[in-house]
Amino acid sequence: MLNRRTIPPEVPGGAFEPRIIAFFCNWCTYLAADLAGTSRMKYAPNIRVIRLMCSGRVDPQFVLKAFAEGADGVLIGGCHPGDCHYQEGNYKTLRRYLLLKRMLVQMGIEEDRFRLEWISAAEADHLRVAVNDMVEKVRALGPLNMQVLKSIQTDAPAGVEFPESEAVEAAPVVPIAELSGGKEAPVNAR
Repeated sequence: MLNRRTIPPEVPGGAFEPRIIAFFCNWCTYLAADLAGTSRMKYAPNIRVIRLMCSGRVDPQFVLKAFAEGADGVLIGGCHPGDCHYQEGNYKTLRRYLLLKRMLVQMGIEEDRFRLEWISAAEADHLRVAVNDMVEKVRALGPLNMQVLKSIQTDAPAGVEFPESEAVEAAPVVPIAELSGGKEAPVNAR
């Protein structure tokens, strides 16, 4: 996905340049980026866009992997609430975003490194402002702490290192009945 060679970490003057992964909805935010390009709007070149059919398709594992692979920030862009081409995809995105943001803060990743924006296809200027703002905020934070990255990659406490060849066991699967106090959750209670 992204490695430290994809975007140079420093410009010739020695300043830090953030690496930001952007997950954009195909129908709105990606088209806004296209419009910004065809309109010759200038925004920071620090983002690498991954186009998805819907922002609701952004799995939390995608965000964690982006940070683990070296991203300094992650931006999710989707249709405005109520305008999703898949009816409720952006509502799903919002729920996941709020939970994931809390989890990332608990892991030691600053809030400004993860952002959600509603940007329609006609809002190229909104995209430009959002990208430039996020790049400036992440630039001010500096590079992502490597100890945080190691804890994401290994699921181990910060400072614990595993040899490359040693496999890390996955967390055990817990049945839904145990999570809901022994009662089966209703099917439509998602």
